[in-house]
Amino acid sequence: MEGDLNEAVSVFVELRPRLFGIAYRVLGSSVEAEDVVQEVWLRWQRTDRSVVISPIAFLSSTTTRLAINVAQSARVRRETYIGPWLPEPVDTSHDPEVGAERAEALEFALLLVLERLSPTERAAYVLREAFDYGYPEIAQILRLSPVNVRKIVSRARRHLTDDQRDSVDATEHRTLLQAFVAAAQKGDVAGLEALLTPDAVSLSDGNGIRGAARVPVLGRARVANLSTAYPRFWPTIEAEPVEANGRGGILLRREGRPATFMTIAATSRGIHQVMWVFNPAKIAAFLHSAGRSAVVSRA
Repeated sequence: MEGDLNEAVSVFVELRPRLFGIAYRVLGSSVEAEDVVQEVWLRWQRTDRSVVISPIAFLSSTTTRLAINVAQSARVRRETYIGPWLPEPVDTSHDPEVGAERAEALEFALLLVLERLSPTERAAYVLREAFDYGYPEIAQILRLSPVNVRKIVSRARRHLTDDQRDSVDATEHRTLLQAFVAAAQKGDVAGLEALLTPDAVSLSDGNGIRGAARVPVLGRARVANLSTAYPRFWPTIEAEPVEANGRGGILLRREGRPATFMTIAATSRGIHQVMWVFNPAKIAAFLHSAGRSAVVSRA
């Protein structure tokens, strides 16, 4: 019994990054993903593992189905969310792919696009594009036919805009982000406008917190003005570069305390999305994920 449990722990620990990666991409929340993975572990303990032919198939299926269930209930909760909803950023400085075979479906802006899909569509896309599961495997996990899965993944791909398909690489992304922050700190509206696309949008996730815009801010001029609208804001802020979701981000600290996370989405045409996370719970989740990924890197 003890040897069997030790083997179960070993298998689960090895696969845990992948399970977390699946759940996080489906949910856009590291806290909810951690809860799903914990429930999977409890089910793995209670399962008669002697009849499990493939632990990875069993654990992946359980994780995906639980994540879909949580996503369905989360969709209802988010209908009462105040203002724009953004995913919880997750630290990837030590674990860049969060258990993925490929880095797709991890970028912050792409997770936001995936929110437009149904939970099942999102799961099918994530399993295919981020983890390279075959269509028959996905069909078995989702209890659908391979033909239906192919159609679902195809529909999901069509939801991706040209901006998502043509995003800049991580190095250029960080360069543009740093240029944006430098211009905002100096109050250089013209410099910001030069970095932004004409149809740029600024999204602020605060769930009603004071100071966070409750509607998207549209247009190059308005986004640039908003980013420099508070002359007293930037001088009191320390901007700390971080890595989140495989791309550069900025953690803004006020009096040493983490207050805001921000990042951008950009193509060769310029920055088309500026995203601000003010929600204290999401900032706390990011800091927790930073601690988790540091532990992973030392393991």
